[in-house]
Amino acid sequence: MDRIRHRVLVLLRQVAIAGLVAILFWTVLLMIFEEKFIYFPQKYPRGIYEDARYVPHLRDCWLTTEDGVKIHGWFAPADSAIATVVISHGNAGNISHRIPIMRELQRRKLNVLMYDYRGYGRSEGSPDEAGIYRDGRAAFDYALKLPEVDPRRVILWGTSLGGAVAVDVATQRPAAALILESTFSSAKDVARTAYPFLPARFFLRTKFKSIEKIRNVRIPLLFIHGSHDSIIPIELGRRLFRAAQDPKEFYEIPGADHDDTFFVGGAAYLDWIIHFVRTALPTHTQPAS
Repeated sequence: MDRIRHRVLVLLRQVAIAGLVAILFWTVLLMIFEEKFIYFPQKYPRGIYEDARYVPHLRDCWLTTEDGVKIHGWFAPADSAIATVVISHGNAGNISHRIPIMRELQRRKLNVLMYDYRGYGRSEGSPDEAGIYRDGRAAFDYALKLPEVDPRRVILWGTSLGGAVAVDVATQRPAAALILESTFSSAKDVARTAYPFLPARFFLRTKFKSIEKIRNVRIPLLFIHGSHDSIIPIELGRRLFRAAQDPKEFYEIPGADHDDTFFVGGAAYLDWIIHFVRTALPTHTQPAS
């Protein structure tokens, strides 16, 4: 009996050591290749750029960031626009994968400026946290210079990773309102959710501390999140919402996952956004012609 007990203890010790080695291995791997686990860009010509023909009057935009990186975007002007949205997209693909929503927003009288972070699409460079914040600021500043844009009616919109960018820009630029879709409270919270058994969250260089920055944002806020988001759980979106200042509202899309809020939400999703835009904007200004 003692011999069996000894063998069991030895086996358990070996399993525990193997488990600790595995945890250490994956933690070190995440630390070394951190950016590879965060950013999933597709470089031009990968994408569906040919579908740009379906967006009337779409034009290329080339922006230079404060650190000299040249990034690419698209501007879709709307007839008698009620506002302009500057959209920071998620961590995968490029702007060519977001053509359907650009077209639908344009149809609803919103100018749309969407850009690719450094390292995405046709943009130069490679992404990191400080860099994509610079890209977001450059996009907002560029929008203010466009003749079709009323600078008092520019709305920031961030989806997933782009939510962290939009929040950061909102603390430094005079946006009229902020839309946050399928986004999160901090990189640490995402890491805790994605890798609950790894201590990698304690060693992340990337912070995305939106939950701290959102307290300093004092413009109307709309939060959008799918109830079945399998990438960024809705609770992370609600955590950010709770930290935000009023006025704010939370729009949950029943049954939607992370990347399909636009498709699952349908017309109601778009109607909610337009209603928010109209109520958030200052009433004393006139739409751009």
